[in-house]
Parts: sequence; C-alpha cells; structure tokens
Amino acid sequence: MFHLAFPVQDFDQTKAFYLEGLGCTPGRASPHALILNLGGHQLVAHRSPISLQPQAGIYPRHFGLIFEEYTEWEALRDRVMTQGLTFYQAPKQRFPGKPTEHYTFFLEDPSHNLLEFKYYVHPSAIFGETETTEVGDRE
Repeated sequence: MFHLAFPVQDFDQTKAFYLEGLGCTPGRASPHALILNLGGHQLVAHRSPISLQPQAGIYPRHFGLIFEEYTEWEALRDRVMTQGLTFYQAPKQRFPGKPTEHYTFFLEDPSHNLLEFKYYVHPSAIFGETETTEVGDRE
C-alpha cells in the first residue's frame, strides 16, 4: 500500500472526479485535505492556495494504478467512458508483441494532475525485463 499527497484547487470538482468518476471511496476530510481510497491506496488531496497549471505532456509527473487482470483495466476504462470523463490520452496498446507490452490510458483531474492506468500482458515487465530500455513514450 502506498500514500500519495497531491494538490487540488476545488474539493467539489475533486470529489466529482475521484468519487463519482473513478469510484474511489472517501476517507477523513477537513477544510484543507480529503483522503481518498484508490485501489486500496491512500491518496490525500490537499487544497492548494496557488493556481495549479497543467504540465506540457504526460512527463515528468503522473501517478496511477497497474492492474493485475486485463478485465480490471477494461472495467475502469469502461467506467471512465460511462461517467463521461475525458481521456487525456486515449486507451492504447504500447509495445505490442514485446515483453513490455501493456495497455494504458491517461486522465487529467480538474486540478491538472495526470493519472495513468495500465495493465501489463507480462507481469515480469512491472519491475523486470531490465535488458530493454523501453520506458514510456518519447514526446
């Protein structure tokens, strides 16, 4: 289990995106922070006093989940579409036929935080397959 704290501008928009859109469950809340359960991991949305700007592209900063089953990834992809969330980067397959083959999509929350959700065809690619240098896409 991991913990990640990240900045947000508006709690109502944050709740709509994470709770209604992604299906996270809420935890404790204060006027300054909101705890969210994302796949059994603790996210803490902290209200930022400064305006948050989008980054140019998916690098260097994003976070998300790796699913152990393709059907779990597919179910979230379908939920995103049903909930009317907009893909920052549409679902796609990366490195087909290679040991690092995986399915991925990106979302952008209302405060411009980028989230990636992926499923690796070969679980060894999550931490292994170190003989290859393929990590992400070139921009």
